[in-house]
Amino acid sequence: MRNTALTRQCLETMQFVDEVEITVKGGDGGNGIVAFRREKHVPRGGPAGGDGGHGGNVIIEADAKLNTLVDLRYKKYYAAERGGDGGPNNKRGKDGEDLVLKVPVGTIVYNADTGKIIADLAHDGARCVAARGGRGGRGNASFATSTNQTPRFAEKGEPAEEVHIRLELKLLADVGIIGYPNVGKSTLISKISAAKPKIADYPFTTLVPNLGVVRVDDKSFVVADMPGLIEGAHEGLGLGDQFLRHIERTRLLVHVLDVSGLSGRDPLEDFERINHELSAYSEKLAALPQIVALNKIDVPGSAEVAAPVRQNLQERGYTVYEISALTGQGVQELVYGIAERLESLPPREEFPAEEVAYFTVDRESETWRVVKTGDGQFEVIGRPVEMLVARTDLDNEYALQRLHRQLEKMGVISALRESGAKHGDIVTIRGVEFDFWNESE
Repeated sequence: MRNTALTRQCLETMQFVDEVEITVKGGDGGNGIVAFRREKHVPRGGPAGGDGGHGGNVIIEADAKLNTLVDLRYKKYYAAERGGDGGPNNKRGKDGEDLVLKVPVGTIVYNADTGKIIADLAHDGARCVAARGGRGGRGNASFATSTNQTPRFAEKGEPAEEVHIRLELKLLADVGIIGYPNVGKSTLISKISAAKPKIADYPFTTLVPNLGVVRVDDKSFVVADMPGLIEGAHEGLGLGDQFLRHIERTRLLVHVLDVSGLSGRDPLEDFERINHELSAYSEKLAALPQIVALNKIDVPGSAEVAAPVRQNLQERGYTVYEISALTGQGVQELVYGIAERLESLPPREEFPAEEVAYFTVDRESETWRVVKTGDGQFEVIGRPVEMLVARTDLDNEYALQRLHRQLEKMGVISALRESGAKHGDIVTIRGVEFDFWNESE
């Protein structure tokens, strides 16, 4: 029976997933096409190649109905739909559909390569663009001018962004109940809320945080029963580092101590050790206000254990309650004390629920540079130039001529000359090799 209970606990742990890493890619832009009007009695029809559609974005959206990231655990790559290619008669390609990935409220989206926060999805419906789709390429109709009335080239769609992201869930609760394993945290949350945690006598009974809503008169607050912490939790012992992050967003901690005298541990030593783990994990955790609940006061002899503990903590400025989570003794006073303390604390930081527009590329600061990679070999690095090559049909002579004009206009040709490039040298852009052509040589 004991093995069965532990197996159930392992299954429970597997279902609560609070951190995943995935790769997301926007949809590539559709290609523009080369086409000309072919109506009857119009012998010299003009250009009529349509533009390609834009690729879809990958959007991360917070959904209050979810409470775990398990749905994203087993698939590691997500891509939005590609934009459709343009058509004749100036028909524009269809835009690719956005791919919306739903995550629990409280999920933080990081760029896994840089560690930069992309978005903090702290409200139901909050969303961010994690990978932008590529722009559609222009058809030849878009390039018609008074001096070039029949352009014979079109633009390819822009390659989309591909980003490696890390999703980290931090539960949004007002109050975090902390303490050593088996001090009565799960029993307390079941007594003060409608939460029904599994309760049994094992060292790590609670392997997932339990959330409960506590109502006091016309107000309510959310309580999270955090899994039992032990020494070394901040280093990962007892799964501690996986759960400490969930306490960071609480406004108040209720520290439960066992004063029954049956555990063989000193309640004050437990108090100090747990607080050491909080401060070792982060200064933010250590700074959170605490209320102390001396639990199991119904056990014979517990009053004698509780008295010096209470005096010590009160002298240090802590508010202390003596309770029995099992019988309910003192629980009501504790709940009202928590509610009163929350009233005096600042509210949790609010985040707007509208979409957060975030792109991995800062288009205002895009630059490029020329690098000499060897004797007679050069490489041009930088998104503006690389995207220019990516969107050029390199099999089309007219498109290549336009590419050369654009590189000249951007100053790339001059920069190559200044870097020592000579006629016949190899220039690489985005993996494509070109022969440098210098008219003066």
